[in-house]
Amino acid sequence: MLRGDTFSPLSAATLHRGRGAQPSVSVAAGIRRRGLLAAVLSLPVLRGAGAAEGRPVVVASKSDTEGALTGSMIALCLEDLGIPVARRLGLGPTLIVRTALLSGEVDIYPEYTGNGAFFTGTESDPLWKDAGKAFEAIRAADAGRGLVWLCRAPADNTWLIAVRGDLARREGLVSMTDFAGAVRRGLITLAASTEFVESPAALPSFEAAYGFTMPFARIISLPGGDTAVTARAAAQGISGVNAGMVYGTDGALDALDLAVMTDTKGAQIVYEVAPVARAAILGRYPEIPGKLGPLFAALDAPTLRRLNARITVEGEVAEAVAGRFLRERGFIG
Repeated sequence: MLRGDTFSPLSAATLHRGRGAQPSVSVAAGIRRRGLLAAVLSLPVLRGAGAAEGRPVVVASKSDTEGALTGSMIALCLEDLGIPVARRLGLGPTLIVRTALLSGEVDIYPEYTGNGAFFTGTESDPLWKDAGKAFEAIRAADAGRGLVWLCRAPADNTWLIAVRGDLARREGLVSMTDFAGAVRRGLITLAASTEFVESPAALPSFEAAYGFTMPFARIISLPGGDTAVTARAAAQGISGVNAGMVYGTDGALDALDLAVMTDTKGAQIVYEVAPVARAAILGRYPEIPGKLGPLFAALDAPTLRRLNARITVEGEVAEAVAGRFLRERGFIG
C-alpha cells in the first residue's frame, strides 16, 4: 500500500484464514502502484491554480492520522513565520494529493520517501531499503518536476510485525530473527492484509531475509490494509491471532501492549516522512526549509508514536496535538 493511504476499518468477522484468500486485492494494489505515475501525469493540469502570487500557501495532507498531524505542524510553522496559509488537510489518498501538488492546487504536504519507489516505477530496486539512498533518489527524481523534498524525519513508518506483549516477554521476542524462530516452533498466528501476505516487498521479503516460512494455516488474511484491525486482532487474540502487521509509527502499539519486532536486516522499503513543496513556493518563501528542517529532524519513531497515540487512542484533535508539541519544543511562539 502507498504509505499514508487508509482503508475503512474492518470487523474481526472479516478475517480470512490462509495465504492467498483474497488474491484480487494484492493484484489490484500492484496495478495501482505500477500505474500511479502514469495516472498522475495523464491527469489534466488545473491551469492558474498556482499563478496568483498573493494567494495563501496551500498546505495539504492525506487522510491518515499521521498526515493530519504532520500537515498541521507544517501549517502552524508557516503561520508562525507570518506566511498566509490555506489548509486542505485530509484531502485524500496519495494519488489525489500528489496530483494536486503537481498541478499547483497544493503547495506543500507531508509525503513518505518509500512512496518514491512507486512514483518512479522502481519498487524492486533495493535502494529503497536504504534510508539515505531512498531520500536522494526521490529528491533527484522530483527535482525535474519542480518539487523539493525538505528534511526527512528519522522515523521509519514501514511495514513491521508486532507480537502480543505477554508472548514476546515470555519467549524473549525482540527482533525478526527471534520472530522467525518462534514461527519455526509453531508459536505464531499472524493477522495481515492480503497485500502484505502476497506482495514480494512485504511478508515474502521478511521470509527471505530471515529464513522462515509462515505456514498458510497460521495466517489470518483480510482485505484492505488497516493496521488498527490487525493490531487489535493480535492484542485481543481474535481467532487465535498473537501477531499482526503494523506500521512503524502506529500510535496504538503501546496501549495495546504489542512488541514490535525490529527489522535488523532491512528487509522492508523505508518510509520516512518529509515535507514536499513546489519549488516556486520556496522561491517566494525561502525561510520555509530552515523552519521545517529542525522540526522534522526531531520527529523520531518514539515521538511520532506518542503523538499519534494522543489522536488515535486519547481522541485529541490532530492540530491541537501538533500545536502543543510545537510550543513545548520551541518550534513556534
